[in-house]
Amino acid sequence: MIIWINGAFGAGKTTLTERLLSAIPHAMTFDPEYVGFILTRWVPAADSGDFRDLPVWRRLVGDFAIGLCQEYRRPLIVPMTLVNGEIRDDIFDRIRASGEDLLHVWLDVSASVLRRRIEEQVLITDDAAADQEARQFRLAAVDRCSAAANQLPP
Repeated sequence: MIIWINGAFGAGKTTLTERLLSAIPHAMTFDPEYVGFILTRWVPAADSGDFRDLPVWRRLVGDFAIGLCQEYRRPLIVPMTLVNGEIRDDIFDRIRASGEDLLHVWLDVSASVLRRRIEEQVLITDDAAADQEARQFRLAAVDRCSAAANQLPP
């Protein structure tokens, strides 16, 4: 079983993941952002600057999640923002085609709360400029992420 925790930046994906790990002690977690970090080091960046737009990221994330489930036979919790329907479908279709069960959870949080949470977060403790850049990236995505909730399949 893969439990995909989706929502805007600042919605509480990490917090919910930590709580689920406490409630399901044999569960594992996988953060697809690390796959993106690896790719940004080794392959040309997507035109958008967002590694989620790289088709190879989608394949690797889906295959990695499937591999963890098949190898360890434990629930897998995946906190990752996926608001682009095509990208989400690419990954989720790959997971479903493998036969793994997938539970998609969307954390619906108002834009004003998201902005407040993002402003209050310290993302990169040892580099103020990088922290501010990450904060601006997240703030710029609030409206797009909030709008995505209306386009989720039932």
